[in-house]
Amino acid sequence: MSVQETIESRIREAVAPLHLEVVNESGMHSVPEGSESHFKVVVVSDRFVGAKPIERHRMINAALKAQFESGLHALALHAWTPEEWFAKGGMAPASPPCLGGSKHP
Repeated sequence: MSVQETIESRIREAVAPLHLEVVNESGMHSVPEGSESHFKVVVVSDRFVGAKPIERHRMINAALKAQFESGLHALALHAWTPEEWFAKGGMAPASPPCLGGSKHP
């Protein structure tokens, strides 16, 4: 199972999302081709209702603890309630370009 598939599975188990996007953004960073170390996650769940943003991030980070310990380096996380998701028009912000490492001019 790929890192991306594992992330998707763990998040589904942890928060039963109504919407989940897991995007491998490793290619935007200074990592070897084919790496699975940088991801953008958009997760919408009823389980986030009443939880502060930091609590939502802690839920996801706890679910992905083993992945962080085995090479997951960065997670751009957007964790919203259904109401917040619809208010944003079902869109997450684009990730900025990497400014570090060898890809930085």
